[in-house]
Amino acid sequence: MRFVESGREYAVSDPDRASGNKLTVARRRDRSGSGPGIVDDLLVTRPVIGSADMPVREAAALMTERGQDHLVIPLTGGTYGLLTDADIRAGVVAVGRDIDTPVGELVAGPVPVVPQGTAAVDALTVLFDRDLTAMPVVDPAGAVVGVVAAVDFIAAPAGPGMSLRAQVSRAGNIGDLTARARRIPYLMADMVRREQPVHEVTAIGALIHDAVVRRALDLVLERHPELDPGALTWLSLGSNARREPVLTSDIDSAVALDDAVPDEQIDSYRLAFGEVNEVLLGAGRRIDENGAIASKPLFARTRSQWRSAAQGWVQAPLENKGMIFTSLLLDSRPIWGELGADALGGLFAELRNHPGTVGLLLAEALSYKARLRSMRDVLTRRADTFEIKEHALTPLVNIARWAALSVGATELDTRARLRAAAGSTMLSEAQASELVEVFDVLQRVRLTYQVAQFDRGEPVGDTLDMKRLSPLDRSLVAQAVREIAGVQRKMTNMSHYLPVAD
Repeated sequence: MRFVESGREYAVSDPDRASGNKLTVARRRDRSGSGPGIVDDLLVTRPVIGSADMPVREAAALMTERGQDHLVIPLTGGTYGLLTDADIRAGVVAVGRDIDTPVGELVAGPVPVVPQGTAAVDALTVLFDRDLTAMPVVDPAGAVVGVVAAVDFIAAPAGPGMSLRAQVSRAGNIGDLTARARRIPYLMADMVRREQPVHEVTAIGALIHDAVVRRALDLVLERHPELDPGALTWLSLGSNARREPVLTSDIDSAVALDDAVPDEQIDSYRLAFGEVNEVLLGAGRRIDENGAIASKPLFARTRSQWRSAAQGWVQAPLENKGMIFTSLLLDSRPIWGELGADALGGLFAELRNHPGTVGLLLAEALSYKARLRSMRDVLTRRADTFEIKEHALTPLVNIARWAALSVGATELDTRARLRAAAGSTMLSEAQASELVEVFDVLQRVRLTYQVAQFDRGEPVGDTLDMKRLSPLDRSLVAQAVREIAGVQRKMTNMSHYLPVAD
């Protein structure tokens, strides 16, 4: 059997013939729906293109003639808008508007476009993050070659995940929600068996996790009519925010409340967020009661309180756990309420203007050393085990977070952060590319190990028994740790002599 990891092909023994106590995952012989999948594969009809000055009557006739529910509208500056059936119903029919109204009056503005060759799961993520119904696909010259809508992804590798996400979003009560959410690990395990790229597995997992949290918020806030759902922004933190959750990932969260929320009502919101946590626990999600959760006062504040706290962390990072909170909030993504990148008012927009703080963040990031075993492992005679999260992935995630910060990049996922920082003072193109491959290898080993534990009914965790890995995986893990440690040493040495922010 052969598998490809980040463009490299490796030969390994067939896991179906594995014996002994090795942890292996039985691969699906029927791999229908597997493979990387790109948006080009989803385009089945030519795009229907109109103009901003054409009347709605003509646009509707054109859409009907071509059997499409959307019309691409070229706008100024090489951008595009979309007119949909829903726009016509809401903007014309429902309000009794003249059907000869120019289409441009209904199109709100430019929509994101998807370049040809984009991974289907990446396009799907943008679609849901922006709450869009469809997006144009463009060629390298910027010309529209098609349109992808949410329904198109049902036939893509992400299809089963989108079906489960839809079921979660439609859950009528908490019982339905918890039952459907408990299918997430089964779905992720099946995607691993189909040998889909791990970053696609985790991205789909994150999309469904987001849907579970949103529906839990819906159902809990329905019980509390005294609380305004529009007065909060819910932030996903950690691996879910980076779209990198595995079977052991916690659901970490924070909330920003409108400044208009009275002080005496903030506690009521926090109690409701505690109910959300209970729903998520019942749904099989992991909640660290000692970690970052929105029901705690430190993680549910008004926007002005967050801004004031962030200013303090930037100016005095060694006080009030400033570096910890900064790292947490740098890995945050709004999934309810104000969804833009500036949902909290640009908490750390000025961070790069404080090189001393950036330097301390680098020192903190590099303090988590990549290593195969710690002295504690040796003393407790656990030399055959490996903490893959603590001793490999956390150091790598920290490097990527800091490297992206140092170049002013806003990407969240580790792979994108590394690519954004490639060629910077502290991270060469070659090192960034190597670390992307290392991250893919480590996540594949980690998730495959966890799925094998899940299949066997064993407790699922991040402690690998190295004797249960294949010889190839043991070698790949060891090499990955050496690569991360090498980059850490270089960054440590360079930080003494070079400015840490470009």
